[in-house]
Amino acid sequence: MFKKILVPTDASEFSRRALMTALEIARKYDSEIELMHVTYTPQAYWGYSIAYGISVSEEELKRNGELALEATLTGIETAPVKVTKLLRSGHPVTAILEQIESDPVDLIVMGSHGYGPIAGSVLGSVSQRILQRAKCPVMIVK
Repeated sequence: MFKKILVPTDASEFSRRALMTALEIARKYDSEIELMHVTYTPQAYWGYSIAYGISVSEEELKRNGELALEATLTGIETAPVKVTKLLRSGHPVTAILEQIESDPVDLIVMGSHGYGPIAGSVLGSVSQRILQRAKCPVMIVK
């Protein structure tokens, strides 16, 4: 039923709960999980013109993304489920929707309040936007 499950994460406790729920489903249906982190770029926050003077290296973005993936997995037993880590940069909603277009999944499992302090006030809820726009089932975990 659910062969591939996408779990977007920002390393928050809500994302960790979503991963644990996805693992339960994956064990039941012999599924694989794609754990995905999207690192915000300055352009994703403020647009290209305002962010022009802000410089963040690709290495810093990649390192921060890898840390977020590892933080999400810390202390969680994933066996025997195959978990693939995906790292993207940009705006989370756009990157998640592009990912499911290019590599279709059967289910998205995500936390209800995983957004950070700036994203929460400026951009609104990523989970709410994915719930509205995704072309596959979405499970929101509290």
